[in-house]
Amino acid sequence: MSYKAAVITVSDKGWRGERVDTSGPAVRAMLEEKGMEVCYTALVPDETELIQAQLRKCADELKLALVLTTGGTGFSPRDITPEATMAVIDRAVPGIPEAMRVESLRITPRACLSRGAAGIRGRTLIVNLPGSEKAARENLSAVLDAVTHGLDMLASAGSADCVESAAPNKKPVPSLDVWLQEAKGEAAAKGCGMYLFHNGVVRETAKAAVREGAKDTAPVRGMRFSYDAEKVEAAKAMALAMPGIRTVCVWLNSGELTVGDDIMLVLVGGDIRPHVIDALQALVGELKQHCVSETEISG
Repeated sequence: MSYKAAVITVSDKGWRGERVDTSGPAVRAMLEEKGMEVCYTALVPDETELIQAQLRKCADELKLALVLTTGGTGFSPRDITPEATMAVIDRAVPGIPEAMRVESLRITPRACLSRGAAGIRGRTLIVNLPGSEKAARENLSAVLDAVTHGLDMLASAGSADCVESAAPNKKPVPSLDVWLQEAKGEAAAKGCGMYLFHNGVVRETAKAAVREGAKDTAPVRGMRFSYDAEKVEAAKAMALAMPGIRTVCVWLNSGELTVGDDIMLVLVGGDIRPHVIDALQALVGELKQHCVSETEISG
């Protein structure tokens, strides 16, 4: 089912024309890629009454299924988007912001500082996202599939449609193009002369056949994959401490994967080719040997 949505950016600086809003358009693009129609957008300052008026308009007048806000979820005295949201909703949905923070903590320990909220007004789901484009993308990616299912539940007459499907939604994979664009926009990019990617995927050939030359091994049909988030952060710190390295990004999948699914994405940027190659090899090796657990599924 296709749903109509709104994206509301909350930003004093954006309202005054002192900063170009990039998070709102990025979120809109993600919704449209999901097949939703974004039929309303707005940019408002960090003022409780104005935020609440926009939320009421989207839910009560426009009858939109989904309203996403970006900005105003931090610790600044002007960051009041969660409070404005909680004041207009009928029912809170704490699991959505909890899931976003859990996923963001895999990327940065500062994710625990996000105060975003989510809730339902009538048949409209309202979700707060951070103001930074990068964080907004990451947070929305973590919950977009679940949010879509929630919209199905809101649109239905009852709860019968919320039975778990036989094929669970897969974890969204980040865009390497977005990663590279964001890395090149960082201050550290001035010292980078090369970026290298690693993309690991589930293959059909068993490890024993590839690494040990074993014969008569059954084809692999999938893999159970998990990882230790703390060890991953330590591995990233190790790579960043290597000579010439300026930026490191790591994404790891989880759950039961099938052949062709992505296992991991790694981006390393640094000053010269030998340094970047060494860091990428060291980081991937550390991840594979000490940070992840993978079990092949055969037969």
